[in-house]
Amino acid sequence: MDFKAQIDKTKLPKHVAIIMDGNGRWAKGKGKLRVFGHHNGVLAVRDVVEGAGELGIAYLTLYTFSSENWNRPKYEVTAIMELLISTINKEIKKLMENNVRLNAIGDLDMLPGKCYQELHAAINKTSANTGLVLTLALSYSSRREIVSAAKKLAEKVERGELKAADINEDLFVQQLHTSEMPDPELLIRTSGEYRISNYLLWQIAYAELYFTAKLWPDYRKEDLFEAVLDYQRRERRFGMTSEQVN
Repeated sequence: MDFKAQIDKTKLPKHVAIIMDGNGRWAKGKGKLRVFGHHNGVLAVRDVVEGAGELGIAYLTLYTFSSENWNRPKYEVTAIMELLISTINKEIKKLMENNVRLNAIGDLDMLPGKCYQELHAAINKTSANTGLVLTLALSYSSRREIVSAAKKLAEKVERGELKAADINEDLFVQQLHTSEMPDPELLIRTSGEYRISNYLLWQIAYAELYFTAKLWPDYRKEDLFEAVLDYQRRERRFGMTSEQVN
């Protein structure tokens, strides 16, 4: 089925966030090490980024490595960091050709030095691009992000720069990693799991959630198109009635 042809490009979600899950199970199913799944997951990333660009989606945020993932076996963490470096170096030319701007959120200071340097070099190189904003959530924890935002506001109150009574949602949002992008309107999770896993908890308050059993290495742009089409068929009410929004 040609999902792309059915999509109304005037009603696209401006921001799509994805929890890329299932690399390890995909590899295990083929009798391989988990790292094999991560390498093949890169192919899915490449295809989905291309698909998002074809549709004209403005923001795509990928849950690449959570703060909890540091607890995985050392060999796997090392392999993921090395894969991140090699992927950035291989894909930077294509990002430039496709006018994609690379971005990253999370506790980036926790990344290995080489990884941190290569990531920021790529971010700087693509900073003038005006197309799709591709954000990698790395060493990311939404709970930590929220606590950090609260601490920043508390410190401003302590310094007398802000009154507690003046704190509102807009001020809070300005302290988040995602302050310069709109909230996701569509959240996709692969692998058949039905949980959010500490990802963009504040930002997805009104996002449409889409779950698929497909494991991430098998996910392709056609699957993204199907999810976007499903999104467009939903009625988004934001607390109102159907009569009010139609």
